[in-house]
Amino acid sequence: MARHYTIKEYESFTRGKSIPGGGYTMLPEQTFDQLEQFVLANRSAADTEALDLMSISSRKGIGKIISARNYVGMIAMNDGTGIEILPKIYSARSDDKDATKKIFFEMLRTVKEVPYRTFNVSHLRAEQMNVFEVFIRMFVDEVFTLVKRGLKATYTVHADDEKFFKGKMVFSQHIKHNLVHKERFFVEYDIFSPNRPENRLIKSTIRFLQQKTTSARNKKDLSMLITSFDGIDYSSNYDSDFSLYIKNRNISEYDTAMRWCKVFLLNKSFTAFSGSEVAYALLFPMEQVFESYVAAKLKHRLDVAKYSIKTQDKRYHLFDFPIRKFSMRPDIVITNKENGMITVLDAKWKLLSAAQHNYGISQADMYQMYAYYKKYGAKQVVLIYPMTENVRPIEAGITFRSTDGVLVRAAFIDFFDMDKSINNILAI
Repeated sequence: MARHYTIKEYESFTRGKSIPGGGYTMLPEQTFDQLEQFVLANRSAADTEALDLMSISSRKGIGKIISARNYVGMIAMNDGTGIEILPKIYSARSDDKDATKKIFFEMLRTVKEVPYRTFNVSHLRAEQMNVFEVFIRMFVDEVFTLVKRGLKATYTVHADDEKFFKGKMVFSQHIKHNLVHKERFFVEYDIFSPNRPENRLIKSTIRFLQQKTTSARNKKDLSMLITSFDGIDYSSNYDSDFSLYIKNRNISEYDTAMRWCKVFLLNKSFTAFSGSEVAYALLFPMEQVFESYVAAKLKHRLDVAKYSIKTQDKRYHLFDFPIRKFSMRPDIVITNKENGMITVLDAKWKLLSAAQHNYGISQADMYQMYAYYKKYGAKQVVLIYPMTENVRPIEAGITFRSTDGVLVRAAFIDFFDMDKSINNILAI
């Protein structure tokens, strides 16, 4: 039976050695070696920033370790072994991995690259499933909905050697095939068939997931679903079939399913990690997940009649002459429509501590926020960090002021008390 291992960010795997406490989880030596090769293989891939994925180091008395950093999600080895990495989420009330997983899935609901639609975490009992199986479950539910409504069909050209004349004669093929078969006709005609690109891609995704899932429920439902696609071919060219999918009002109900197909068939999540040691890897940079989650919570809370909110705002560059250079892109810009006052916010997935110099806030981040304040003519700028046990004494936030009027605040997100956290951020 395939094994499953779960750790949180900043925790580590050991190579065949059990270390009680301290955030260490033992991996079998062979699995550890495969994971190490996966990390090393991706260090040469410039587009994955794999140096931030996991670190490989050695500890005295422990030996070689692999530590999770910044990326969360699921890695599955070729032998079926699953490695799940969850975000490090602090709670004064709970350090339960199930609670962490629930929050993580709520965060993923806000990420555009993850095709959620009407996903209910509590209904799915997601805490009992790993990330990959939850994604499969959502795809399965989406396809069940399509099947229930009826799979879309379209007219396609069919050409064959037939006993009866139908459509139009293809003379070149007729002469080639029927020189001695006067009773047959090589004809071409339209048929109304569900064998269209979207259905071929869904059927191919079902087959792919049948080979990957370890969930008895998912396996059963995938087997049930594929019978609804009898008479539909598997896709022979994913890229070609995806290019033939044209979104319009008549096919709009397929949009979510198509996005899931891209996630699974083309590995179109946030990243494209790869390696011969792994069957698949669905990994998400927590920096971007955190940014998306904070922005979604702020949008939900703000009065749209009074405030406008923009994410990844691109209106300014640091320099404008002789040409615009060094673009500025703050995570969130809030504008008060009544008085024009601007607040700029940047979400940073970093663990601060009251014991560190400047609480662990980097000088580069402060330079960045100072520039935002000046360029946007902001009322204030706010750095947003996750709450940890090491900043609980300063949870109300930190304020920095300069003699030229710049005001920078640091605020914290407590995932188990979002109302209070958002209120602190919105103290504008």
